[in-house]
Amino acid sequence: MSHDFPPLKNDLLLRAARGEQTERAPVWVMRQAGRYLPEFRKLRLSHEFFDICRTPHLATEITVQPIRRYTGLVDAAIIFSDILVVPQAMGMEVLMNPGPVFTDPLSTPADISKLNHPVDVDKELGYVFEAITQTRRALDGEVPLIGFCGAPWTLFAYMIEGGSSKTLQKAKTWLFKYPEESQALLMRIADICVDFLVGQVKAGAQLLQVFDSNAGDLSPHDFTTFSLPGLQHIVNRVRARLADSSLPIVPITLFAKGASPALAARAGYDTVGLDWTQDPRDVVASGVTAALQGNLDPAVLYGGQEAIEREVKRMCSAFRTARGGSTRAWIANLGHGITPGVDPEDLRFFFECVHKYSAEGAAP
Repeated sequence: MSHDFPPLKNDLLLRAARGEQTERAPVWVMRQAGRYLPEFRKLRLSHEFFDICRTPHLATEITVQPIRRYTGLVDAAIIFSDILVVPQAMGMEVLMNPGPVFTDPLSTPADISKLNHPVDVDKELGYVFEAITQTRRALDGEVPLIGFCGAPWTLFAYMIEGGSSKTLQKAKTWLFKYPEESQALLMRIADICVDFLVGQVKAGAQLLQVFDSNAGDLSPHDFTTFSLPGLQHIVNRVRARLADSSLPIVPITLFAKGASPALAARAGYDTVGLDWTQDPRDVVASGVTAALQGNLDPAVLYGGQEAIEREVKRMCSAFRTARGGSTRAWIANLGHGITPGVDPEDLRFFFECVHKYSAEGAAP
């Protein structure tokens, strides 16, 4: 399927993700289409969360809200969706109440037989593809559009825990008690992610991101054993499938929150996302050659404009030092998603500070 989209006017994000020098760091924030915006909260009053995800014109409206509000300041849109649409496509019921709740999580490997297999992503997740196509048109080339999915390990954990968990005791029990069954399910999820991401590029996504939010809950050995193979499978198969289909080989970012960036970099993604506990100078010194994304602590946005300016300046200096004096191959972002209580005007100031302090010739 081919689409006639408007030409892209701002390609900073794509250039940085490919490792190129940019005149300043491109900037966007994870969860930028979301609860901190009053225009989002107003729409959310009359619509259930997953109904918005499944209704392309609503998902489009929410995706473009921050682009509209921060015209000229933000360098990417990310499609409004959720990582848990993949378990839903596999036949699991997920409710948002207010966080995600699985009505019937997997208890033992015998429960895997209840999952849909194979999964037709065009049928089950076509609403995401339609939202991406509509959003590309609505953006009118102003900024590129990011598509995404959850990583197999993070999705696996949700499917077994039945929701968020601080310990991941049930999911980890599976890894150690049923390692072969766990690896088989992880790879089944990875295959669905491949189909889903390729479908997003067909629909118009210009960069992809894989969120492994629970990566840091695994030891380096267990991350290497259980998470890394699926992550490598996804990036390798997506690139091969795009090439075979004569589709653009879009840059792909891995955000393995809490995992060693050097370990995450072994997955082979174009860009490695950093949380706020990582120093980019140490990451580059460890041998990571991928582009980097991150990594301001989201809580800084509650500290007032003096703190925001100070910390953004410090962050820009660290990335510039890591890159030998340039802002090459760096996408500015938070170290995790923006939280609901942030004043939208403080986020605006964050964007302005990134523009100021990441620009070529900015004071170190």
